Amino acid sequence: MNDDFEADLIVLLDDDGEEHSFEILDTLDYEDKTYYALYPLFEDPQEQVEADGEYYIFEIVEEDGEEQLAEVEDDDLLDELDEIFRERFEALYDGVEDEE
Repeated sequence: MNDDFEADLIVLLDDDGEEHSFEILDTLDYEDKTYYALYPLFEDPQEQVEADGEYYIFEIVEEDGEEQLAEVEDDDLLDELDEIFRERFEALYDGVEDEE
């Protein structure tokens, strides 16, 4: 097993000021914008096991000269991005299975 891999993690604050940790699954440049696919991390290992595998897509936006992540509001765009990310995940994980 290769131990060189470390997950890219990010912590986001919600509207109530609570911190939420995510693993950055992938980034995508699409139509002159950048998007992140983020998978939530849980402090309780049991919650992680019970998670439904849902991930979130955020857009990088610039506000007051700083990069921030924003929810993608357009449902059609979100569906397009989801399809692209899923195809990329499949290609990535197909390659991992072939190496084993």
